[in-house]
Amino acid sequence: MKVLMIQRAPQFSPNSVEKDRAILEAVGACLTAQGHAVSVVSEDGLAEIPSCDVIFTMGRLPETLEALSAVPADCRIINTSQGVASCSRCRLESIMAQVGTPVPPKEGSDGYWLKRGDAAAQSEDDVQFAPDKTSLEAKIRQMTQRGITQYTVSAHVVGDLVKFYGVSGTGFFRYYYPTDDGNTKFRDEERNGSACHYPFESSAVQTDAEHLAEAVGIKVYGGDCIVRSDGSFCFIDFNDWPSFSRCREEAAEAIASLVEF
Repeated sequence: MKVLMIQRAPQFSPNSVEKDRAILEAVGACLTAQGHAVSVVSEDGLAEIPSCDVIFTMGRLPETLEALSAVPADCRIINTSQGVASCSRCRLESIMAQVGTPVPPKEGSDGYWLKRGDAAAQSEDDVQFAPDKTSLEAKIRQMTQRGITQYTVSAHVVGDLVKFYGVSGTGFFRYYYPTDDGNTKFRDEERNGSACHYPFESSAVQTDAEHLAEAVGIKVYGGDCIVRSDGSFCFIDFNDWPSFSRCREEAAEAIASLVEF
């Protein structure tokens, strides 16, 4: 099969350009080893989408999503443009409410998180912690002054921060505690302190993640959840195609297997 792989534009990989490129290259290597004809392009220089059988894309630019939406129906796309667009926080929040994904409350006594709602985070200013309502209101004003008028607000939840990665339909699902290895993007993970490793049902997190991925319309996903001391959990982030840097080779094989689905 002719397989096209689209690299993500650098602005959508803050502090993770090399990691994001590495997972796409690893998937490409698996597909090449399987005998597929693989070509790789960056969405920054994507003038038009060539004829192909399958597209594996990490692209997030509006132009990329528009071009992908016009691809002939007999060409399979992983992840779809509709699914990627649905990972913007405002849309995602609505989908989570519809499918019953456990999420943080709107109000709390431990601070608040303000997150850009119209697109994926492109800088640390797109995800900010506010210790109280006064600070939150100031940060909202600052965000709107940057031209970002769509945003979400949720209460901070105390507990273990857990990052998870999955590939729908393959059985692949892994989770990690970022404070165990210190591998962070903006160091926001440190807000919850070192992980206590509270017991929880990882299968329940996987079930909720797979359900959400299906509702959003993506196959390759990742996210963050907070596990409270009683084992309950809530999702605080969910996104299309993370870097899988902690489990890259395993993930690449699972993602590559989607070519046969």
